[in-house]
Amino acid sequence: MPVKLPKAIEAYFDADRSGDPELVANAFTENGIVKDKGEIHRGRDAICTWMAGESQQYDYTVEPFLIAFEDGKTVVTAHTVGSFPGSPIDLRFLFVLADDKVAELEITV
Repeated sequence: MPVKLPKAIEAYFDADRSGDPELVANAFTENGIVKDKGEIHRGRDAICTWMAGESQQYDYTVEPFLIAFEDGKTVVTAHTVGSFPGSPIDLRFLFVLADDKVAELEITV
């Protein structure tokens, strides 16, 4: 059964599935932050560039299956399968939300 996600998080995963880096960036606040693989990407332009690089480098699918709340963050665990080392893997997506946008996202193992 699919997990019920907050609107902003659902918008992020829908945009990710579309493969459109600009849609992903637009799921964030203007000064949104992504932390992934030890790098920090600040602002929609940087997030768009980050997502474009990920999309070019890997083919993948992400299926959220668990949601929890920890230290003011919404934590979504998702089964991720693709053309990257270590696939398949369950990743944790730690979201900080601001209204109907993502203010911060950290992706961890």
